[in-house]
Parts: sequence; C-alpha cells; structure tokens
Amino acid sequence: MSASAQRNLQSSSTKLAQLQQSAVDLKKNPNVSSDPVAAADSLAIRAQQAAAAQYGRNIDDGVNWLATADTALAGATTLLQKAKDLTLQGSNGSVPPEARKAIAAQIDSIRADLLSKANTQYLGRSIFAGNSSQGVAYSQDPLTYTGEDGSTVQRRTSPTSTTRVDGDGAAIFGTNEGDSVFGLLSKISNALRSGGDVNALLGDVDTAVNKVISGRAEVGTRHAQLLLAQTSNTNNVTDLENQRSSIEDLDIAKAILDVKTQELAYQAALGITAKVIQPTLMDFLR
Repeated sequence: MSASAQRNLQSSSTKLAQLQQSAVDLKKNPNVSSDPVAAADSLAIRAQQAAAAQYGRNIDDGVNWLATADTALAGATTLLQKAKDLTLQGSNGSVPPEARKAIAAQIDSIRADLLSKANTQYLGRSIFAGNSSQGVAYSQDPLTYTGEDGSTVQRRTSPTSTTRVDGDGAAIFGTNEGDSVFGLLSKISNALRSGGDVNALLGDVDTAVNKVISGRAEVGTRHAQLLLAQTSNTNNVTDLENQRSSIEDLDIAKAILDVKTQELAYQAALGITAKVIQPTLMDFLR
C-alpha cells in the first residue's frame, strides 16, 4: 500500500511539475515527446514562416529597386522634355549662331545628366543593365551598353511567382552611340553648332521621350504588382503566426487554472494517503 501510494503521489507531483513548467514557458508542449504530432505540425509551420520572411525581404528589396528606377526615369523624362524645348528653339531660323551654340551647350549638359540617370545604381548595382557586373549601364569612349540580352534581375515573391525589378536600359535608352538617345542628343548639339537643321530630329526626340515614358509605365506596373504581393505576404505571415500560436502557445488563464487544480489534487492526495496508510510500529513506540 505504501509503495502504491508513493507511485501515485510521484505521478501527481510529476504532472504538477509539468504544468508549472508549461506555465513558465507559456508552451503547450515543452518537450517534443509530449505531443509528436503537434511538434511535427509546428516544425512545418515554422518552415513556412521562414519562407514567408524571405519572400518579404525579396519584395522589400524589389520595391526599392523599382522605386529607384522610377525616380531615375522621372528625371530622364524631365530632361528629355527640356531637350525637346531647346531643340524647338534651335530650329527657329532667326536664332543667331551664338545663341545656337549656347543651346548646344545646354543639350550637352542634358546628355551628361541623362547618362548619369541611365547609370543610376542601387546598392552598388546598375538598375538598367540587368545582371551586368560592370557597375555602370553605359560606359563611354565609345558609348557602350554593358547589359546582356535576356539578362534581368528577378525577385521571388511567392513559391510560384517572380517579378523583374530592373529597368530595360537597352529598350529605354538604346545600346550604342548610333541608336541611343545619347547619340541623338549629340546629333542635335552638333547640328546646332554647325548651323544645320534640327527640325528633322524633333520626331526622334518625341520617340525618345515616349520610350522613357513607356519604360516608366512598365516599372510602375511591376511596382504595383510587388505592392500587392507585399500585402498578400503580410497577410500570410499573420495567418501562419496564428496557426503557430494555436499549436504552441499556452493560454495563460487556462494554465493558471490547471496548475491550481493540480495543486489541489496533489494536496488532497497527500492528505488522503496520510490517513489511509496504517500506522507502523514506530508510530506506536513514539
């Protein structure tokens, strides 16, 4: 009877200790052996949480890439519109040679600023040259595009989706002096200095402006897609955390109630055991 009572008391004491530990850790199952199925579910959800966190970092990085590209293209649009206005001024036959040279100097300045916009970087990488490692999208002397055909920067936003986050420099600005917007500005500048007619180049300037605007619209579309992916990923992170919490986290109110209930049961077991076990010879001798 004594041995049996001792085993029962030890079992009750062990259960009380487990409940107290759970209350301290605020975990339903402090040990994997307590509930292997719940432990497996918890590991699976934590793996999904890790993936969602990485998707979130990818999306944030992509948003920054596209925001940088949008800012650069906005500046490029302004510069080209100014170049168009100057070209219109220079096309007026009544403008004196000195004024045309002054306009040509402004065109040269715009070309340099536009080249700087095309060579915009984000975290040390060119945003208009795909995966090029050259550091700039356009090198000079002679002007050369450093990107490769089909080379793009992608960011994975979900298990099944990726989004391009760089700008297509070749399509927006051109690839060399002959077919690029930089070559066009050089032609306008040279024509103004030499007394040539720049009227014929106005249509090319309009085309260059439209290319930049189209490139910016494409960047804006992808930026909007990433923002939607960001919202979806944030919701997914919240759902996964709720699932993890439902499996792992302990309800503090229930934990306190369980501990108190088990304490009462243990105290009752102690009292009953003390009354049930018969006195020994030593009890009589005392």
